[in-house]
Amino acid sequence: MRELTYAQAGVEAVAEEMRNDQRIFYMSTDPAVSLMKEFGNKRVRATPIAEGALTGIAIGAAGSGYRPIMDWRQVTFSFVAMDQIVNQAAKIHYMFGGQRTFPVLYRANVGGGTRLAAQHCQCPYSMFMNLSGLKMFLPSTPGDLKGLLKTAIRDNNPVISFESNRLLTTKGPVPDGDYAIPLGVADIKRTGSDVTVVAVAWLVHEALAAAEELAKDGISVEVVDPRTLVPLDHAAIRASVQKTGRLVVADEAGPTAGFSAEVAAVVTEDPATFARLKAPVKRVCALNVPIPYSPVLEDHVFPDRKRIIAGVREVLQGRLSDKAV
Repeated sequence: MRELTYAQAGVEAVAEEMRNDQRIFYMSTDPAVSLMKEFGNKRVRATPIAEGALTGIAIGAAGSGYRPIMDWRQVTFSFVAMDQIVNQAAKIHYMFGGQRTFPVLYRANVGGGTRLAAQHCQCPYSMFMNLSGLKMFLPSTPGDLKGLLKTAIRDNNPVISFESNRLLTTKGPVPDGDYAIPLGVADIKRTGSDVTVVAVAWLVHEALAAAEELAKDGISVEVVDPRTLVPLDHAAIRASVQKTGRLVVADEAGPTAGFSAEVAAVVTEDPATFARLKAPVKRVCALNVPIPYSPVLEDHVFPDRKRIIAGVREVLQGRLSDKAV
């Protein structure tokens, strides 16, 4: 094991896969200098600010035998390419009757913490989850990011890697040697028995901190990190909730039609899991407002460990009448 930052783990994953497969090339308006030095400007393209064109180029290249990686940088910039994403990338394998694969990876940073105001602090991944034909993930650690990126680069389908702005400089252990983490497999970051907290990206770390604090009061919290948004590991989430009987979902995105709503539906629509619920599902999400530029206001909008703790105490209110809840 080595300690790498989240950003370093992403660069390392791309470099290793590019060394192993000459068909891979990288496009970004701001590519990593280390990638440009190693692979040159034919395989690492510093591009104009033209995400619509570049997103379409990646689809065409993927259908022509290449394995492109297109880095949108902030997810905001993908919005100018929505036709290529919605009408082409998500549907093109189906429209070709399965006769051609389209192995393209798109990367995008999401979330707050960077004080970049309403446009560049968004978490709109549920918009993409609504599209059939795309896989996507949102890792919380450097090790998970690297393993999932390598899987995505090798996948023969369009995949989106959403990567947390808040975590880019965060360090964590990354295994030595080649490894890959399959899409659709959640990770239990902490085991517990009283309540399940399903959290993504930065909020996994906030949930773990909340669990430590709650443990002082004898409250046992299980923290589940789905890692992959599509496909979502329904079995792991349901198994955890069946054990604890309670669910809190923590997400930096807003609640309306979001990832948190999908997790709630996964639990409540399953008869066996619904029968084990001891309290209503609680969602801890960002407020449904544009993200303010003011640091104080931004921190007010996004959820954190304090709100997760409050959510856990709320769903435990009935049973823990003998404790300070």
